Amino acid sequence: MTPSVTLADLGWSDEREAAFAPLAVAGLVPGRVVLEHNHVFRVMTAEGEVLAETAGAVKHKADGRQALPVVGDWVALRIDGTGARCQIREVLPRTTRFSRKAAGRDTVEQIVAANIDIVFIVFGLDTHVKARALERYLVVARHSGARPVVVLNKADLADDTAAAVAEARAATGDTPILVTSTQTGVGLDQVSSLLARGRTVALIGPSGVGKSSIVNQLVGHAELATGEVRGWDQRGRHTSVHRQLVVREEGGLVIDTPGMRELQLWEGDAVADTFGDVAGLAEQCRFRDCRHDREPGCAVKSAVDAGALDSARYESYLQIQAVKEDVLKKREHRALTESKHTAKVMNRAMRKLCTERDQQR
Repeated sequence: MTPSVTLADLGWSDEREAAFAPLAVAGLVPGRVVLEHNHVFRVMTAEGEVLAETAGAVKHKADGRQALPVVGDWVALRIDGTGARCQIREVLPRTTRFSRKAAGRDTVEQIVAANIDIVFIVFGLDTHVKARALERYLVVARHSGARPVVVLNKADLADDTAAAVAEARAATGDTPILVTSTQTGVGLDQVSSLLARGRTVALIGPSGVGKSSIVNQLVGHAELATGEVRGWDQRGRHTSVHRQLVVREEGGLVIDTPGMRELQLWEGDAVADTFGDVAGLAEQCRFRDCRHDREPGCAVKSAVDAGALDSARYESYLQIQAVKEDVLKKREHRALTESKHTAKVMNRAMRKLCTERDQQR
């Protein structure tokens, strides 16, 4: 990091400064996580970039992986003057967080990145835009608390850009849609205009859609590795393997994320925002708890039957609702299991304590 980069350039604010005051008194300094690799973090501070590890006390009090540092986090550091790695002593409260259910069987939350202002949802126009996948990304992006913007990249390879935008619009509603090409430069000025000093944007989307190429165009040099396009299908090879935060000289910060083969919802409270048309119809259903499936007097089903609501969008809504309910049930089951385990440990400890007291008498 160059000395010209200040905490304000990284997104530090007066509110964060005031909240950090007690930690500053304790000798800690603020920094922002820009990269994680094998539990070692690169952190930017006002004095430059340092390597840091999470202190054991932070790991001990964390109630899960979601409480540990991720790219984009602001952290409190204990600087080691001997040149050894610094210690992350606290993760500061997040203003926003992009999360999903971690891939695999475990029902745990995975924070992808934190403190994001705008989420760019990137899809490639070199293939058919999957509206249903776009809807799922929108639900997750809106839940993060950040502002979503859809970016349809690779316009130079599109057969019919207008048709692709129209199809995406049916899924995105009033969410802004930008059309870009890193080969011709089309639309990149619109993307760049959304960045400003201290503002953080993140790029998410499937593998091979050109996220890293967009980042490199925004920062003005090849900061991130990109793969060559395969000749047989014109698809880009996935190259990002780590989340990374990059500071632009012109102002603003960009987080690139690896392509996600599996995007599972963790929270579903943004479903109504993504499916506003369905939510509006649901208010007219006969029953307040209507599931819009087999119940009589369902305004949503009636709209589908009448052709007023696209049947594919309706099916997508039902699928996302089903995933939401499934994850909620699994979370409740996991919480109950952990609660029972904690109770057993406590009871075992109490019995041991009582036995020791009896033996001492």
